[in-house]
Amino acid sequence: MVCKFTKSFAPKDYETLKLYFCTMETNRQKKIGSVLQKDLVDILQGEVRKNGITNLVISVSKVSVTTDLSIAKVYLSVFPQDKAKDLLEAVKTNAPLIKHDLAQRVKLQLRKVPNLAFYIDDSLDYIEKIDNALSGKENPIENRELLEKRKKF
Repeated sequence: MVCKFTKSFAPKDYETLKLYFCTMETNRQKKIGSVLQKDLVDILQGEVRKNGITNLVISVSKVSVTTDLSIAKVYLSVFPQDKAKDLLEAVKTNAPLIKHDLAQRVKLQLRKVPNLAFYIDDSLDYIEKIDNALSGKENPIENRELLEKRKKF
């Protein structure tokens, strides 16, 4: 299997350790990622319901696991988008509790639960920008102000 290495990932707890995420996941990484994704959705949505938070939708769009299965990158989609940063900070502060709940759920499937690193998934915003550009709503030919090089300072 040929792997392309993406940028190094060094969390605060592992300053000297650099891990690389392979763009081609093995079947084991995919299976562990899907197991973690299903249980993380249950945990996060259960906490939202339990705390009585309304008008907030959290979904786990992707979980990618390192080749040594020690760290899992968890990508969260949050609606409405303006609450995303606050929610990400809250999730990061509660990461040890979330990991403990996750370990209780997957203890029969995994020997060791990977450390969780949470990120906001901005792929929907990226898709929306492309869609607007293709549909002609933001046409740089008609509106020269959209081009950064053409902006007048």
